[in-house]
Amino acid sequence: TGDAYYNSTDNQLKIYDGSALSPVSGGGGTVELTASGNIPNGATVIINTDGTVGVITQTTSTDPSVGSAVVFESAAVYRPSATFDSSNNKVVIAYRDQGNSNYGTAIVGTVSGSSISFGSPVVFLSSHTQSISATFDSTNNKVVISYRNEGNSSYGQSIVGTVSGTSISFGSLETFETDSTSYVSSAFDSSNGKVVVAYRDQGNSNYGTAVVGTVSGTSISFGTPVVFESATVSGISVTFDSSNNKIVISYCDEGNSEYGTAIVGTVSGTSISFGTAVVFESGASLRTSATFDSTNNKVVIGYKGQGNYGKGIVGTVSGTSISFGSAATFESANSDGISAVYDSTNQKVVIAYVDKGNSDQGTAVVGTVSGTSISFGSPVIFETGETEQHSAAFDSSNGKVVLAYEDITNSQYGTALVFGSTSTVTNLTAENFIGFSDAAYTNGQTAKIQIVSSVDDAQTGLTTGSKFYVQNDGTLGITTDDPVVLAGTALSGTEISIKN
Repeated sequence: TGDAYYNSTDNQLKIYDGSALSPVSGGGGTVELTASGNIPNGATVIINTDGTVGVITQTTSTDPSVGSAVVFESAAVYRPSATFDSSNNKVVIAYRDQGNSNYGTAIVGTVSGSSISFGSPVVFLSSHTQSISATFDSTNNKVVISYRNEGNSSYGQSIVGTVSGTSISFGSLETFETDSTSYVSSAFDSSNGKVVVAYRDQGNSNYGTAVVGTVSGTSISFGTPVVFESATVSGISVTFDSSNNKIVISYCDEGNSEYGTAIVGTVSGTSISFGTAVVFESGASLRTSATFDSTNNKVVIGYKGQGNYGKGIVGTVSGTSISFGSAATFESANSDGISAVYDSTNQKVVIAYVDKGNSDQGTAVVGTVSGTSISFGSPVIFETGETEQHSAAFDSSNGKVVLAYEDITNSQYGTALVFGSTSTVTNLTAENFIGFSDAAYTNGQTAKIQIVSSVDDAQTGLTTGSKFYVQNDGTLGITTDDPVVLAGTALSGTEISIKN
């Protein structure tokens, strides 16, 4: 080893004779540089632009993050519906593929950092498919897709999907309504292990109706449909309150001046019963999207309210009823394509929507529940082109929301991206990691840093023979972060051979 310093002119470490210190030629050595801040023994270390060294830090910002948009279907799609398979840690998006005879199609997405990649599309119904809704049955680890089959008298049907790797396979379809249906929405009741499908029964005066489904293997069977609103309904959305073990359905009650309305359902066996409907918006509410905040045990409904403004409201379930706080406006302009989801990692509600007051751009807003109220941050544009029909799903393994939508500007292609309710800032880059601290140092001390081809022996919990990567918070992990920075290979539970 020898004395080393940082040359800011060419951004290189230099040894005493002025030559560049390369990772290969510096094999097995150390460098001594001035510590910026306190550095623990065995810490991952970066070199700063002023030639000092310091630990890797990561801070959290309340500003949301937006990943790059990825096309999952290079054809026009209609009303994508996304759900998260928590058994396989995959996102599944179901949609109508207008480039393939309007067939019902599904695709599996894998989130990594702030990006998402997809397998190949799989057809689940070789017929014109409408009003698609996907949910995940966590009891049986199956995806259930419900829809209207236009090729079979517009009957309401469902099908069970099994994710394997980056693909999905399907069992046989089952009919839940032998008449024309629309506004299909579904959710999973984890307390009873049942899927609940709500819809408009067009064969019964457009009444709001719900039915309970039971998954067995790759099939699903249904109980008897139950009317929850004896009037024409639209804008139906279903969520499950896991605190009270109740189903909550929000909808537009066209039989009551299009008021925004919600009702609580109780599943028992293969049936469901309902309490009394409660109005949450005494004005036209043409779109609703309900989600459950499992931290505060509240239902949150995003909707298109009076003046067509985007609004959110908090509901509290008690017994078979629900009460509401005051509505909060998240967009003072015409809002459409609303989809709400709860980010349990960051304890935030995310609502995606079409901002029709801003060239129909894809927009999202983050909401925070407090008591019976919700407050919203500033809207974030995630797609500068025109969008339609958003669907949001929360990937709990990665702590990210996935937004699926129709990219109207790009030929209505099916598109998705990763959205973070918060964002993280790290001082780690793809180039500035240099090694591990050989001891503990305080600010201003000369710190000895073990570099490439050295062995650091101050680690814990390593898996012998595994490659480890530097994470954005300075820890080591066997999976890559963004940026991808290789730390080295574990020689034992406490030793790592440093590589670049």
